[in-house]
Amino acid sequence: MVELIQEPDGPLSGDTPALRLFALLELIAAGDHPVSLPALVAETGLPKPTLHRMLQQLESAGLLLREADGRSYTTGARLHRLAENLLLNDSRNGGRHVILQHLVEELGESCNITALSRGEVVYLDRVETPEPLRFYLRPGSRVPVHCSASGKLFLAQMSARQRHKLIGHAPLKRYTSKTITEPEALEAELDRISAQGYAVDDEEFLPGLVCVAVTVPREDGGQPVLGVAVQAPVMRLSLDDVTTTLPALRNAAEAIGRHETTATMPGEEQS
Repeated sequence: MVELIQEPDGPLSGDTPALRLFALLELIAAGDHPVSLPALVAETGLPKPTLHRMLQQLESAGLLLREADGRSYTTGARLHRLAENLLLNDSRNGGRHVILQHLVEELGESCNITALSRGEVVYLDRVETPEPLRFYLRPGSRVPVHCSASGKLFLAQMSARQRHKLIGHAPLKRYTSKTITEPEALEAELDRISAQGYAVDDEEFLPGLVCVAVTVPREDGGQPVLGVAVQAPVMRLSLDDVTTTLPALRNAAEAIGRHETTATMPGEEQS
């Protein structure tokens, strides 16, 4: 067996083969496009046979997926399920839930925390309004990216390559008369969202439902992976009123961002 020797500060550093495989997963997952074996050799400096063996191990475990060209690799379904389960069952979500409860108390409408998972928006947490008229959606529910406020928000921060990979291979499904189904119109909408810093679902997914979403900022300046949104019937939240929700949404998003950062700092005890 060929022993894999790697400098401690190298791109695939690790004390054990398992940790080096994990480092390779991290490297591939951090990119916004599939990566080839030659590209990985150039980036890591490791021998081609060593990297090929590592890729085969990860592919056979369902953690990586080989693209149709047979030469490039991207993250696999098993890794996506792991990431989603971590987000849904994170031990830190108790703190997030309290912030969400306070947001619902302030706005008086249902609010949720969202993430992008396998081409859809998944609700990681949700608190319902006490109002009798409401749209009930439980944590774990999924909604389309192109006609939800959170989904359009995530699309707006992606590169053109990422967006095309996610939604460019099939027609945009119509859910209501207001669903945006033309790619050019969606691109224009995403440009507006990028400029204004928030997204609105104007009855595009469910008739009578309006939603406003903002991203959760990251302390490290990286691309946000979480969103916070408020949903309400159109008779209680019109398009003219959506901007009134933004201060509370952004305050909650910043609080969640701070909570995520402090909860993962090394040396801190978890309650």
